[in-house]
Amino acid sequence: MIKIELPKPDVVIYQRQQELKEGDVPITPYHGFIDFHKITREKGGFFLFYNKANEVLFVGKARKIRQRIKKHFEDNVSPMKNHRDEIYKIEVYEVEDAMEREIYETYAINFLRAKYNVDKVFY
Repeated sequence: MIKIELPKPDVVIYQRQQELKEGDVPITPYHGFIDFHKITREKGGFFLFYNKANEVLFVGKARKIRQRIKKHFEDNVSPMKNHRDEIYKIEVYEVEDAMEREIYETYAINFLRAKYNVDKVFY
């Protein structure tokens, strides 16, 4: 038996409103996420979308994580296109090795039973 453990996420962002203090400049939210800038532009890895009940909605991977996550909010072909309003939390794991990304993604889809993944599902 192969034992796989998900690492701790490098970045976790939540859909929320910005709390402004006097003199603060408001950040324009990206689909409700004001901490989107914390997600790396240059590194690869995998990510998990969660709803408010902390259920995994979708697991994905990419060579450049931020661009891939943005595509899920913009594309008309994304499996999340009809479920974008359900996304409450995004966990990002930075993993540069393509083989490791593939293994983690497949494991997370099946172990956490991602609701909207259709590929790589074995359960």
